[in-house]
Amino acid sequence: MTLLADYRARWPGEAATVDEFIALLDDAEDPFLRDRLAGHFTASAWLVDRSGNRVLLTHHRKLDRWLQLGGHADGVRDFARVALTEAEEESGLPGLSVDAAIFDLDAHEIPEHKGVPAHIHYDVRFVVHAGEEESFVVSDESHALEWRAIAALVDDEQADPSLRRMAWKWLQSRRVS
Repeated sequence: MTLLADYRARWPGEAATVDEFIALLDDAEDPFLRDRLAGHFTASAWLVDRSGNRVLLTHHRKLDRWLQLGGHADGVRDFARVALTEAEEESGLPGLSVDAAIFDLDAHEIPEHKGVPAHIHYDVRFVVHAGEEESFVVSDESHALEWRAIAALVDDEQADPSLRRMAWKWLQSRRVS
């Protein structure tokens, strides 16, 4: 997949993670379906405000943690489309746009929940940009949503490690551009 090769070129230190995602693409059991209980693809949105200084996070109902918006691929093979759709559905924000390049990759374990055994989410993450409207609507999947300062996330020891990594990547990308 070209998107994964491009990601590997930008983040050579994450080559092993990219290889893991590429191997999953070749799995005989469809990794785009949540029925693959060994693990499956999800896509997430690093949803930034128009200034690029804040990110919209969800206090995830099932996991009870502050995370980025996102969800299952459910058979859709266009990761960017999944990330954008999830951001729209979970935030209620109109006028969102998604960058074409993969922003981050993360494989993480999801604990058992309501009879679904623990499994791995292979999460492909994209930058999604808010339009003019920033008044969100909290969906049933969240306890709350909140705009957070990205710069503060980098050093927030209470934040999920992958959020801290994405905050660092975002700040690095803004220094380069």
